[in-house]
Amino acid sequence: MDIQSRPVLYYRWVVFVLAAGYCLYQMLFGQWTGPGGPFRYLTIWALFLSFFSASRMLARTEGRITRSHEVTAMCAAVLNVMVVFLYWRLYLTDPALVNNGDPIVWWLEYYLHGLGPVLQIIDALFIAAVFRRVWRAVLPLMAIIAAYIAWAEFFVQRFNERPMGSVTSGLPYPFLNNLELPERAMFYAVNAGMALGLLVVFGLLGAAIYRVKGARMAA
Repeated sequence: MDIQSRPVLYYRWVVFVLAAGYCLYQMLFGQWTGPGGPFRYLTIWALFLSFFSASRMLARTEGRITRSHEVTAMCAAVLNVMVVFLYWRLYLTDPALVNNGDPIVWWLEYYLHGLGPVLQIIDALFIAAVFRRVWRAVLPLMAIIAAYIAWAEFFVQRFNERPMGSVTSGLPYPFLNNLELPERAMFYAVNAGMALGLLVVFGLLGAAIYRVKGARMAA
């Protein structure tokens, strides 16, 4: 696909403006009720990574940069899928597991855990076609996940009193406070493994899509 075509330009402007707007909202009106503010949550990490990725994709289309930022787009896509999967799995089990039973703000939650990730994935998979050498994203992706775990365990938990659980308190997601440290470590490890699995799945899916597109262009 011609990344400098008008449809791509319009699409990337929409993705960028939405991501920028939601980032600005979080900075101004996010949950600044405790140390770390909205950045206590992996969802917001994914949002800001999405914003950065969207800005780079738009800059590529406008010819302002030459670097492809494929690793950035791959990490953003995988992190977004993780956020969507974890959020909705827990929310559909029991909303209190992720939001202490508070009502959701539909236009915020459906973007953060639905529309926003979908827009990022469409660009990464179909427009930018970044999933060609997925091994390059392994270390950056693991670094992001490790950084978030360290942030949650050593800063967020230490300086926040809520939410409270049966084992500890302060960890950003209520259910984590009901798990002992070894259980949390296992949870983190499983999800890191899921991230690597998603990277492989995207790589296989991308390879199939790009092969079909290449065959059509050659025909």
